[in-house]
Amino acid sequence: MTKKERLYETLGELLFVIAKADGVIQDEERETLNELLKSHAWAGDIKWSFNYEESKNSSVEETYKKVIGFCEAYGPTEEYDEFIDAMKLIAKSSQGIDEKEAEIISAFSSDLIERFQRDVHRFKQ
Repeated sequence: MTKKERLYETLGELLFVIAKADGVIQDEERETLNELLKSHAWAGDIKWSFNYEESKNSSVEETYKKVIGFCEAYGPTEEYDEFIDAMKLIAKSSQGIDEKEAEIISAFSSDLIERFQRDVHRFKQ
């Protein structure tokens, strides 16, 4: 498996986290996910990891920690903008973005930004 394949599997895990943030994955969220992936180059990897986490009934918190850990190790990439856009689409699809979903979206951005800023400061020293 390439790093890029693993990155997109991580997107599937992240979309699982956002869809399950309120405790239940809604039909609207599944439909939006399927629509989002129709023409996506990495659709198979994304869907596989989403389904895997769902089949394991994975914890939102543990799956999120796994995602952040991988993204921190992977480093900065423009794909994170795509990840945030995808999270927002999934979250909006079922009665709008609720508080838990908004917290996860915000945390994803700030967790990575903080980490990468620390790394930049470390390299400047």
